[in-house]
Order: sequence, then C-alpha cells, then structure tokens
Amino acid sequence: MKMKTALTIAGSDCSGGAGIQADIKTMTMNGVYAMSAITALTAQNTTGVRAIQESAPDFLKQQIDAVFEDIFPDAVKIGMVVSDELIRVIADRLRTHKAKNIVVDPVMIASSGSSLMKSEAVKVLTEELLPIASLVTPNIPEANVLSGLVIENREDMLTAVKVIGDSFGCAVLLKGGHSINDANDLLYANGEYRWFEGKRIDNPNTHGTGCTLSSAIAANLAKGFPFAESVQRAKDYISGALAAMLDLGHGSGPMMHNFDLYSRFSK
Repeated sequence: MKMKTALTIAGSDCSGGAGIQADIKTMTMNGVYAMSAITALTAQNTTGVRAIQESAPDFLKQQIDAVFEDIFPDAVKIGMVVSDELIRVIADRLRTHKAKNIVVDPVMIASSGSSLMKSEAVKVLTEELLPIASLVTPNIPEANVLSGLVIENREDMLTAVKVIGDSFGCAVLLKGGHSINDANDLLYANGEYRWFEGKRIDNPNTHGTGCTLSSAIAANLAKGFPFAESVQRAKDYISGALAAMLDLGHGSGPMMHNFDLYSRFSK
C-alpha cells in the first residue's frame, strides 16, 4: 500500500514545539510521510520569537520544486510566511504543480503576541494564496483581519466564516479560543456550517497548537478523509496531546511525544 504524503511550507522553530518541527512530527504521528520547505529560520522558544531570518525566494522555490518533482504531496500545509515575496513564490509554485488539499494556517501573530507577518504580506496572502487554498484555519485575531469584522461571540463567528469562505472560495475552520468560547471551532465548507465542540484543557504547554492542528488536518485530507472528518480527527489528536500533560520545562508544544496515540491516528 502506497503511503500518503504531505508537505509543510513553514518556518523552523528551534525549540521544536511549533513550525516545521511540530508539523513533521504531527504528520508522522497521523500516518503520512512528511516533507518540508522552510520559509524562515527563527530563534524562538515557548515564551516568544527573538529573531527571524527569511529564506531567499529562489531558494524557497527550489525547495518546493524539488519536492513536487520527486514525491508529489497528497496535501500541503502552509504556516508562517513573513514576506510578500515568499507568498508569491509559494502561490506560483503550487499553481504550477497543481497542488491539491492546500491547508493555509495564516500565521500572523504568535500566541505570545509577537508579529510574524509583514503588513504587505497580509495583502498578498489574501490576493494570491487564499484563492487557491482548500481550507484556511484562522484564529480569532486572524479572522478579524481576514473578514474585516470584530468577532466577539458565536454569532460573529458564523458571520465571519461565511465572509472569509465566500470571499476566497475556500473552506474555513475558525478556531474559537481567545476567550470567545470553550475551544469550540466552526467549520464552513460547501455552504454548510458545523461546530466542533471542545473542552478547554488546563495545560500551560500550548506552544504550537495551531501548527499541530493544521498539520493534522492536512495529514487526514491527504489520506482521503473529507473536511469534517479530517477536522474531527485532528481535534481528537490535539486533545489527546494536551491531555498527556507533557512537561519539558517552562513550556512545550503539544506535539505528541505520547506515541501511544500513533496506533489510533495513523490509520
């Protein structure tokens, strides 16, 4: 049986809890072969981002082409991209290679509050990348930017996902944390809404949860599951990761060092 494959295009996190490192671990734990194209090197840990060194646009192009020309990915997850030049490269190469199952995690602001995307890049993201995405997974602050609305409750979430989805022609998973509700997420796909109820887990080690969720969704899309089932499987996976309560120090990503989960989510 041929193993399904997934490509993550994102920044590197030297502390291992987010970014490329979290994506590769999550995709592997969810039973697909993981590949990567690095958009930036970062000096960061669970408390914040200290420095960012971007990849050169041509080097990013070469990474993406090298993957597609040898091991065509069944899904692509896009995470942190800090500049408009890099977003244009990504959009161009994905169109050229006719990529499928594109999941965009529009990483604009780190959970620590650090800005991770230049203002011009946000404009290019909406013009070039979101229109070719299959699914976009914003949190509340990011959805405020993408929809032009102020989201304060569940009704606002319903309005925002439709605005984003209809504007860019993609499915939307709006992550409902940030004090809006008890970790309830809202999926808008094919004109239909679906709530994914979640219970907030009292675990301080939440660095990289967005990376982990979007990578798990991409892995399940790669395996052929539809949007709703891919999201549910990803939610179950990340809940299991957080419930494991792994502590590596001051904080850590929910990256599932708990390998007991592999047998459950790899199929």
